[in-house]
Amino acid sequence: MSDSDLVTSDVAAERLGYTAQHVRRLVSQGVLTGSKIGRDWVIHEKSVKRYIATRNEEQLVLPGVPKQRRRRASTKKTTPQPSLTPRRGEIYFETEHGRAILGDSLDYMRDLPDESVDLVVTSPPFGLQRKKEYDNPDADQYVEWFRPFGAEFRRILRASGSLVIDIGGSWVKGQPTRSLYHFRLLVMLCDEFKFHLAQEMYWWNPSKLPTPAEWVTVRRIRVKDAVNSVYWLSPTPWPKASNRRVLQPYSPSMKSLLKNGYKSKLRPSGHDISDKFTRDNGAAIPPNLIAVANTESNSYYLRYCRAKGIKPHPARFPTALPEYFIRLLTDSGDTVLDPFAGSCVTGAACERLGRTWTCVELVEGYLEGAVARFNGRTDPSSPPSADDARNYYRIGRPDILWNGNPEPPLAADGGRRRNIKATKKDSRS
Repeated sequence: MSDSDLVTSDVAAERLGYTAQHVRRLVSQGVLTGSKIGRDWVIHEKSVKRYIATRNEEQLVLPGVPKQRRRRASTKKTTPQPSLTPRRGEIYFETEHGRAILGDSLDYMRDLPDESVDLVVTSPPFGLQRKKEYDNPDADQYVEWFRPFGAEFRRILRASGSLVIDIGGSWVKGQPTRSLYHFRLLVMLCDEFKFHLAQEMYWWNPSKLPTPAEWVTVRRIRVKDAVNSVYWLSPTPWPKASNRRVLQPYSPSMKSLLKNGYKSKLRPSGHDISDKFTRDNGAAIPPNLIAVANTESNSYYLRYCRAKGIKPHPARFPTALPEYFIRLLTDSGDTVLDPFAGSCVTGAACERLGRTWTCVELVEGYLEGAVARFNGRTDPSSPPSADDARNYYRIGRPDILWNGNPEPPLAADGGRRRNIKATKKDSRS
């Protein structure tokens, strides 16, 4: 192959109407053919032309039929039918309330009408230093990569709709400081696309491992990073929502107060607590901290993937996370979109709640596994009980171990140099 058959990622991006970062992601997923040379990427021009031709052609797709069988099935003599395939992307499978699209979500959204979606809820690839198999963007290029998605989200959302983004933080390479990429993303969405920050939420994963190990468990100069930011954004200051949909049980102290009564008075903070505080409303308004452990290890989805030889999606969020916002922000029949669908966790929650959903995923293998969430077989479960202690997560007060605990001197260099003796001592304790 000669050099004339190759184009840079910037040239390919211009021809496709994407960013260069997006083109590189298509290469890593095998959608385009190319390779990295030095600091740049080169793309085979034929694969770009083939992608453009495939993106724009109309094909008859039989929903639910594996891709390798679709072409054979569609060559049979049958009564002509209208194409079920959007101009960009193909329907991989359909259910009573929704469908999974195999394709590029940017292409898919560009074909959607203005103000046609009630909720976009998603967990995009994070801007991590360590590359994942799904080719997460670099933190320093993240805002540029996300910008075209932000433009489409703003266009397709109804005025009463919401955009919910679960996004994890990242560390600066080689030093114990945090990247600001997810804060820059939030500012860009609000400044450039005029989104309103309805509320910043946080997902606390109690089961998260103490990482990065070098700073947390080896040098012991940082604490465990166990919280993701969840940005709830809206096109207007008044998206539809009701916290009555996500109430939590009263705490033991609140139950005691309701039982024994409370004398209304002015608190030291200046808040005037009236007698309405003792009204029993049946449940408590939740905080903006969502506590859900991500401990899936032997679910039906994972067993299905093992049995079929399918690699599970490596970064699944628990169903309770998107379900929280689906309940909070949408009504039955509303339209929900997840543009970075993975194994269609969002779609599974919508299916149970009667929302009209679309999940778009670029990698076919992830949708092969996602079928397990909709084939009628799920893990046996019973409704959560407010009286079951296993449905609660505890976190200790910070001062529990302070009294009498010896405090060795802090490293004067802030931990820049590894203390081998201290590291070995910590590993034995």
